[in-house]
Amino acid sequence: MNFTQNTALDAIMRSLFEPYKINVTDVSKISNALIERNIISDVDEIVNDHIAFRTLGVKHLGIASIEKIFLHYGYEKKDYYHFDKKKLDAFWYAPPSEEYPRIFISELRVGDLSAKSQKIIASYTDQTEQDPIDHIDLDNTEEVGKFFYEPIWQLPSIDDYLTLAEESEYAAWVIYNRYYLNHYTISVHNLMDGYNTLEEFNALLEEIGIQLNDSGGVIKKSKDGLLKQSSSVAKMVEAEFRNGEKLEISGSYVEFAERLPLPQYKSLPNDKLDKEHRRDGFESANADKIFESTYSSQTGKQEGKK
Repeated sequence: MNFTQNTALDAIMRSLFEPYKINVTDVSKISNALIERNIISDVDEIVNDHIAFRTLGVKHLGIASIEKIFLHYGYEKKDYYHFDKKKLDAFWYAPPSEEYPRIFISELRVGDLSAKSQKIIASYTDQTEQDPIDHIDLDNTEEVGKFFYEPIWQLPSIDDYLTLAEESEYAAWVIYNRYYLNHYTISVHNLMDGYNTLEEFNALLEEIGIQLNDSGGVIKKSKDGLLKQSSSVAKMVEAEFRNGEKLEISGSYVEFAERLPLPQYKSLPNDKLDKEHRRDGFESANADKIFESTYSSQTGKQEGKK
């Protein structure tokens, strides 16, 4: 989370993270707990494993649009992921240098939805007649930073939101939030001993009252056992819809990742392990369950907690 250098990419990361940090109260709750327990002395010591965005796979939008920003700043497009039941596709992007987070961008295969849902989505996204990224000066960091929080289409009605949610809660989240930052991820293995495994870190999270997504188990583990992920459950937030109508909907959340050493490096001591020694990339099965951090199957367990 150390975006204090004076580079263009740092400025964009700050623009992304500051509104997210304010709106996702679990971020400061976790950071404060880490400082109070002397696990870190400053929030800048937290390593951000990756950030994630959700998009709609329609003309002029989706992955092909938003990735232009990050490719411009030196990110490299990597592996493709497919989520059959959720009707999603995704790619991850490797950063230009190790101090920056990986990026994970997913998109909804809108054409796989019912005609009713497609019609609702089209009523909003058809307003976008050209790729909005093409109208941004990608070298202007202020302009790029603002883009993520500016409306691409009009506010939805509550009826449209709820109708979409019946078929795809992902679609409903995006139709309201647009390209808002979906989550950032604390790199657990970079913390001090006693807190640098996901099992230990989750115990701390539960102690301070962070509700964890238990879809597929609280800890989601890759097939090779080298990538372990957990996530908080998104808080419900009051959102204003078209005509001033209000409804509580799920916001964004925080993820937690532990990347274990690759087999050829497992004998290295922790203080000698660098990023290239650890498991990279993502795992479809893990991500499939992490998506549900904003789904009612998880947020409904909060029993009215804010």
